[in-house]
Amino acid sequence: MKKITIAILMMVTTLTATAQSGTNSPYSQYGFGVLSDQTSGFNRGMNGLGIGFREGNQINFINPASYSSMDSLTFIFDAGVSGQLTNFSENGVKKNANNANFEYAVAAFRLVKHFGLSFGILPFSNVGYNYASSGYINNDRTSGYVNTYFGSGGLHQVFLGLGLEPLKNISIGVNASYLWGDCNRSIINSYTDVYINSLSKFYSVNVKSYRLDFGLQYSIPFGKSNSLTIGATYGLGHNLNADAECKILSTNKQTGVKDSTVFAVNNGLSLPHFIGAGFMYNHKNKIKLGVDYSLQKWASTSFPVYTEIGGKAGYILNDKYFKDRHKVTVGGEYCPSAFSRKFFNRLAYRLGASYSTPYLNINGYDGPKEFSVSAGFGIPIMNSYNNKSVLNISAQWVRIDTNKFITENTFRINIGLTFNERWFMKWKVE
Repeated sequence: MKKITIAILMMVTTLTATAQSGTNSPYSQYGFGVLSDQTSGFNRGMNGLGIGFREGNQINFINPASYSSMDSLTFIFDAGVSGQLTNFSENGVKKNANNANFEYAVAAFRLVKHFGLSFGILPFSNVGYNYASSGYINNDRTSGYVNTYFGSGGLHQVFLGLGLEPLKNISIGVNASYLWGDCNRSIINSYTDVYINSLSKFYSVNVKSYRLDFGLQYSIPFGKSNSLTIGATYGLGHNLNADAECKILSTNKQTGVKDSTVFAVNNGLSLPHFIGAGFMYNHKNKIKLGVDYSLQKWASTSFPVYTEIGGKAGYILNDKYFKDRHKVTVGGEYCPSAFSRKFFNRLAYRLGASYSTPYLNINGYDGPKEFSVSAGFGIPIMNSYNNKSVLNISAQWVRIDTNKFITENTFRINIGLTFNERWFMKWKVE
């Protein structure tokens, strides 16, 4: 229990890290922000593949049914960070930005045979941008304007998961999460003409709710050394019981008088249903190949938007704000000999690629689609008393683009360290 308590304390210390934004993307000003890749270090080497994966020495929180495969003698603690460089381009103008981000901290162990438990913390979405645009409001260019856009925050979650194998080769699982966070955005319009009032809009959302994700895996052994695992996941869609607020502030430059109006939408935010399916083919525990498909039913949810119609302003729900998001991922892993005593024989080589459709409608146009590829290694950590811990390192390239708006190209390095210690082994002294 002391080791488990230490792991929990290590996770609590990461709560301050979750307050840091992991993005500079202008697209994070829409909806809940940029949706996070909720994957661990070994998944990221395969670009997030994992619905059909069952790894006794890794924590696969993509599908909680996989917890039933946990090794009985070990306690696993896994934490990951990333660093990225992003190039933004639009109409021939390019700009670079970089940042680093805490990704996840999770732990898992087996309670009894075929019954595993996991818990941890990971981000759900990120908001982070700061840019400005300027121009003139008349043809003689005597009066100009500057629009400044700023946003910060995001949503985070802590979860407790259980995985059980009630029947041979059939496993089920659930992750129960507490979802919380703030998304803050502002648009400030200022003018060089002192007779024109400056106008500021401040948007804020505070979320304190829950999330439930379910998993299923069915393993089919065939031949002497082959197996196929079919997996499915489902995330419950529901109202978040969160209020969204929009504050409009008009400032008279001559008098300094400020006039404010506050709009609110009560219980206006919802999570969509999440549906996923995938499989993994395992050959002699050397070659593992898989395909995942996921559907996020965002089109069935709404989001509050400030509008001005017929001279009247309002903050109302827009049921055309989101689109259903489809994502396909393919990938695999090759490890010459997972149980060899030779270092290079135990190296795991990973590759993956993904494509996802837009989940946003931006001013009547489709938001950005996403294409990404990754490659990585699982590097064994070998010493006299432990040969199961792994350092997972991967490189990922992500392209986010649309015909109407900014194109983003991101190069990201992911690092995850899996401590797989023999904490529950009973040592025998002769």
